Amino acid sequence: MYAIVKTGGKQYRVEKGQTLLVERLPEDEGATVELEPLLYRSDDAVFDASSLSKVSVKAKIVEHLRGEKIRVFKYKPKRGYKRTTGHRQELTRIEVTEIKQAGTGAAATKSAPAKAEAQEA
Repeated sequence: MYAIVKTGGKQYRVEKGQTLLVERLPEDEGATVELEPLLYRSDDAVFDASSLSKVSVKAKIVEHLRGEKIRVFKYKPKRGYKRTTGHRQELTRIEVTEIKQAGTGAAATKSAPAKAEAQEA
């Protein structure tokens, strides 16, 4: 079972227990966040908006950190123009704690055979 979620303008394929680095989230460390699912896949795939509204993907914020420094160098030949700048991205490490679809618990599986028996009678 996995889901594709959107956060920080990017899409990630996540499974339960997986940790990943995403763009900085405003919540504090230890907080639980709900991620927006774009696709849910267990036995069958769920794409449409009405079914995706029943899917919840929750993650726990493990830590906030900064990425590796990237050097940016500008240069124009024969003019003596050189500029060096850098960038460090603000990141958040999250751990996916739960991926579930509403109505797929034990109660839902018990009620389906009961409905089938009621229709037969």
